[in-house]
Formats: sequence, C-alpha cells, structure tokens
Amino acid sequence: MSSSFDSIIFDLDGTLWDTCPACAIAWNNVVERNGIPFRPITAQDVRAVTGKPHETCIRETFRGLSEEHIQVIFEQTIEEDNRMVREKGGELYPSVRDQLPHLANKYPLFIVSNCQAGYIETFLEWSGFSPLFKDFECWGNTGRSKSDNLKNLASRNNLRKPLMVGDAEGDQKAARDCGMPFAYVQYGFGKCQDPDYSYRSFADFSSAFINKP
Repeated sequence: MSSSFDSIIFDLDGTLWDTCPACAIAWNNVVERNGIPFRPITAQDVRAVTGKPHETCIRETFRGLSEEHIQVIFEQTIEEDNRMVREKGGELYPSVRDQLPHLANKYPLFIVSNCQAGYIETFLEWSGFSPLFKDFECWGNTGRSKSDNLKNLASRNNLRKPLMVGDAEGDQKAARDCGMPFAYVQYGFGKCQDPDYSYRSFADFSSAFINKP
C-alpha cells in the first residue's frame, strides 16, 4: 500500500487534534468583551462547524445576530482563537504524537486546513511538530477553497501521488476534486461515505502506512 503514495497531506482539526474547548472560550471572550447578547458557546457548538472556513463557522453558530455583530465576532475570533489555543493548547488524538514522527521518516508530510491564518503555525509550535511538516496551506492565507488550496500545495511541492487524510466530507470532496485518494479517519468530527480507505484510529492508519513496504 505505502509504495502507492509519495506524500501524505493531513487535514488538521478532527484529524490530528481537537481545540474546540479552547476555541469556545475564545468565542465567549469576544462576545462578552463586546457586550453582544448571545448564549454561552460550548465546545460542542464549535465542534459542530469545525472544518468549514472560519467566517462560515461564525455565521452558522451565531445565526440571528446582526451583520455588524457577526463581523465583530468574525474579525476578533481570528486572533482570539489563536491566542487561546496558544495558551491552552489542544488535545492530540491518541497515537498522533508517537506515530507522526515515524510517518515523517517515510513520507513528506503536509497540512491543508480551512482554518484562519496563524492557526497551523500555532499547532506546529505548540506540538513541536514543525520539523515533521514540509509545507502547509489554509483558507486564512488564501481565501480559497480547500480544493484549490490542496491542488496548489500539491503543485508547488511537485507531489505526484499524494494521499489526503481527513475526517469530514469537505476533506473527501477536496481530495476527489484534485484526483487524490482519500483516507477517512473515523474518530474525527464528520462522516464520509465510500472513502478510498477508512481507519478507526490514528494508530490503525499509521500502522497501515509505516509497516507495509
């Protein structure tokens, strides 16, 4: 199996880690700081929209608020998310810390996410994984779709047979838009139908790609 691919491109949230509790605190901080009338945001609220571009996440979560309030929350949570995640960190999924270095020894690793600018850098700094990843791209840097960012990252790194790994339909759609095989990790936030590969845990995924010639 492993000889079929020359690289692995990961989604981030729901695939490598979960920062929903920290982001919920960030969103509540912004709402309270600006005196915006809204119920308390929970980690599950954030989890329900994670994987979409940040502006979409805010609009879907804060339905019913004025456009002015939406814009304030959108603009301020970009920085507040990064600040709170930098302060509180996230939860790496089981086996990610142990197995990712082994994967990096066999494949060039990359990240493509719908997150805001600076978020991937925060992940890499917090986790200590910066040396393991060759490149990354996100919606916050380009304002473009995950499909476009995936295609552009693969092109600029001359990837011929990359594998996309993610937890949600948007990840699968991006992979298929780019003609890439898709590996679905079932423990994340989303559900995928008929992926090319499916794994119950990160350990199962990494074992399939580390141990086979």
